[in-house]
Amino acid sequence: MNKNIKVAIIASSLLLSSANADFLRAELGAGSWLSKPSGEIKAKSGNGIDSSKEDSQANFYAWAYFKHFLPLIPNLKVEYSNVENEGRATGNFSSYGTSGQSSDFTMKQIDIIPYYNILDNTFWTTIDLGVDFKLIDTDYEVSGIQNSKISKSFVLPMGYARARVEIPATPFGIEADIKYVKYSDNQAYDSKIKIDYTFDFPVIQPALEFGYRVQKIKVDKLSNLETDLDFSGVYAGLMFRF
Repeated sequence: MNKNIKVAIIASSLLLSSANADFLRAELGAGSWLSKPSGEIKAKSGNGIDSSKEDSQANFYAWAYFKHFLPLIPNLKVEYSNVENEGRATGNFSSYGTSGQSSDFTMKQIDIIPYYNILDNTFWTTIDLGVDFKLIDTDYEVSGIQNSKISKSFVLPMGYARARVEIPATPFGIEADIKYVKYSDNQAYDSKIKIDYTFDFPVIQPALEFGYRVQKIKVDKLSNLETDLDFSGVYAGLMFRF
């Protein structure tokens, strides 16, 4: 009897270990996003307008997600990226005047995304739903104008959805995600689609990802400025799966 109990305990432990290993996962990645900006920044008072030069720039990005087996508690994904826009400001921006001055707008973003796993590689398909708390840190400055720098930080809550399909019998996967919010005259979205290739190694599996990203930020949170900028372009990076 004792022997049977021991066998049952060992078997249960092995099953639990296997289940936990399957539901304790982590991925992280980093790379470069070649983003092309477009759009403008307007003054709420005055006739100032800052138009993008639409020059593409390589910007760093990084991300990580953690998936666990605990019920009710959401999983977590964290992302970081920064974008930059060079423009030309004309007209009057309230407290200072401009006349064809060059400008620089930078935006650092940290996305904190609690999410639930709706499908977990069911028939090679994964679906996640959650909420994105996008922490945005911006700097805007017009060259040659004293005290023209405006810095602002704010949080933008957004809906989040992700879908992934593993191509059977291959190391390839296709994935897309979107974050979106619209209220009043404000609108923001951040969408990506990619294909990745995973190398079959034990414990830690490296992978390469290639994709396209589109982002829009239309907000009036920058003091007396209204921002309506789009960023889009290809990206590539290195991933690690645990």
